[in-house]
Amino acid sequence: MITQMKKYTFLVFHRDYEPFLTQLRELGVVHITQKAAGLMENDEALQTALQHEDELRRLIKQGAPDQMIQERTAIEQRIADAKAAMEQASVWGEFDAERIEALWNAGYTLRFFSCGASAYQEEWGIKVSEKEGKTYFVQVIADGANNENYGDYENYATPLPQPEKSASQWQVEIENLKGLLAAANGRIEAWRLANMEKLQAELKEARQQIDWTRVHLSTDQLAEGALCLFEGFCPIDKEEELNAMLAKAEVYYEETDPEKEDATPIQLHNNWFVKLFEPLTGMYGWPNYNEFDPTPILGPFFLLFFALCIGDAGYGIMLTLIGYLIYKDKLKIEMFEGLGGIIMALGVGSTVIGYLMGGFFGIDLFRATWFPEWAKAPMFNNLGVDGKIGEYDVMMVLAILIGVVHLILAMTIKAITYTKRDGFKATISTWGWLLLIVGGICTAIVAMLFSLPTEIVKWTLIGIGGVSALGIFVFNTPGRNPLINIGAGLWDTYGMTTGLLGDVLSYIRLYALGLAGGMLGAAFNQLGTLVLGENPNVGTWVGFILIVTFGHVLNLLMACLGAFVHPLRLSFVEYFKNAGYEGNGKLYTPFKKV
Repeated sequence: MITQMKKYTFLVFHRDYEPFLTQLRELGVVHITQKAAGLMENDEALQTALQHEDELRRLIKQGAPDQMIQERTAIEQRIADAKAAMEQASVWGEFDAERIEALWNAGYTLRFFSCGASAYQEEWGIKVSEKEGKTYFVQVIADGANNENYGDYENYATPLPQPEKSASQWQVEIENLKGLLAAANGRIEAWRLANMEKLQAELKEARQQIDWTRVHLSTDQLAEGALCLFEGFCPIDKEEELNAMLAKAEVYYEETDPEKEDATPIQLHNNWFVKLFEPLTGMYGWPNYNEFDPTPILGPFFLLFFALCIGDAGYGIMLTLIGYLIYKDKLKIEMFEGLGGIIMALGVGSTVIGYLMGGFFGIDLFRATWFPEWAKAPMFNNLGVDGKIGEYDVMMVLAILIGVVHLILAMTIKAITYTKRDGFKATISTWGWLLLIVGGICTAIVAMLFSLPTEIVKWTLIGIGGVSALGIFVFNTPGRNPLINIGAGLWDTYGMTTGLLGDVLSYIRLYALGLAGGMLGAAFNQLGTLVLGENPNVGTWVGFILIVTFGHVLNLLMACLGAFVHPLRLSFVEYFKNAGYEGNGKLYTPFKKV
């Protein structure tokens, strides 16, 4: 949910301005309203300070000055080049570069070649080695002699450069370079230990100076600079604390509720579970102050969608374990830093839903004869006959039903939010569509459950349709020409019908991804079983373990990728679109000491 804010307007005498800002920063509860970005971008002092901040952040992140980093990078590149040269020289065996030089000085030319092993002929030259289907050979030609005695090699052999050193000599150089690299790393570490604390303090000071400058730029000067006027916002739970401070300060202030046109910042206040999913909301955009916080709905549905896409309890257990290790800092993966909690939640959800779907590392528990019957009772396959409802797979039907519920919830939230913001008259059409869809579905469900007479169902649907039609076609924009309203209603009907149908069908991906992951896991199990054979031994067991382990790790990685992207799409596109969510709000960032 979004914390309620109070708007404050401050009018301060110019001599009290700086001390008052210091007091506000010490308290640290007021979000100062900043002026247009253009003013900030044109202030040279602010831009210089921002560049300095970026430079400090970069220096802290890389841990040393550019010159030291470049030096280390150059040594690492030399090591990589030396390893490549050693690999190329290894085919020529051990040789003395000085003796080769002596041959050249004595009037002999050495030419180095490679060719396909099957094509090599002895008259082409001296065979040195054979590696990976290629033969490497050398020709030794005295000055003034011709090459005719070597036969027709030119169409089959590839000329190679003369190696500078032998493989063992390159190895010695690599070891020397590793020593230089260790020394460079030592200098970097020493520099980091000597300077990092000072850099952190300098960054802290730079950030505070930037905040201070932005507040100054956001303050209006009145009465020829004698008075300073600026605005800010404070969460309602900090209101008493701020007012107590203002009562002692010699400033004029006005406290009001935010208006619709105000750029009111938002502060999310959610329980521990919903808070796990706030980063997903931030990926799309934070809500406006007059919008709803989508996280309490986005979180549980994203968890459900993710679990359906994984569709395997075994994979869920693995995710839970990985999330726990990340949460406890036992496993450090930079891109997942701070996300251990949500990974654990997704893992637990995948374990539960995977069990209900009957999947465990590619094994179909529902059809496994060794799995106890009582444990199969809660599984989704029991909802239908042989895993089907009518002619359709149970999971496909469930995916569609979940999609319908998700979209109805989105439309309901849109109707409530728009009514709260714009009034009922401006949202009659939205309520008309909601009544038509929800009313029609509820009538159908009640009719099936309680076997209502056909006549009652008919007139109920006619009544719902009639009221909805008035809202959609006649009163969608009160006060406008009815004919224009009817035309707008027809166009809205076309868009709503085609859009909703496509949106509902999008939820089939939940079924498809879960099915694909289960089939691929089962395929790896079958392949491992084929390798194991009917009379397994140590070798076949090793092969089985390697295939199954590699296969399920690969399948888990691909499943997690799909289970993240597609539920995110269903949330950001289908749900947010039908909920009318804009997501262009700004987070509450109080003016305070860093």
